[in-house]
Amino acid sequence: MSGPRSRARGQALQALYQWQLTAQPWHDIGRLFLRDPESTGGIDEAYFAELIREIPQHVEGLDALLAPHLDRPLAEVDPVERAILRIGVYELRSHPEIGQRIVLNEAVELAKRYGGEAGHKFVNAVLDRAAKGLRAHER
Repeated sequence: MSGPRSRARGQALQALYQWQLTAQPWHDIGRLFLRDPESTGGIDEAYFAELIREIPQHVEGLDALLAPHLDRPLAEVDPVERAILRIGVYELRSHPEIGQRIVLNEAVELAKRYGGEAGHKFVNAVLDRAAKGLRAHER
């Protein structure tokens, strides 16, 4: 994870993972992460805050964008990979200025770092299929 946005994605992944497992309010989790200097060192704090605010607030719509591209219900997807998929599909939908390749590469790197052994392949396949509809103009 090199740049401030990449580090923000990594921290957002951890915060979203906690949100998924504990059902704590996202804003409480975000405040905890932003208070910890080890968590926020060198990250794009505004982007981190956006991810952990917008993804929980729009989770149903994001999940609906992912569902057609999954081989099982999203609830059965590993929680780390579920959080990565939500970050990826959020970026594909909401940040057209971030190229599709960057979104997919960042998601794959997160999956390699935090996910299961073959999780990066799963994340890449699902987001690639989702991108075909969301980013048809980039193909």
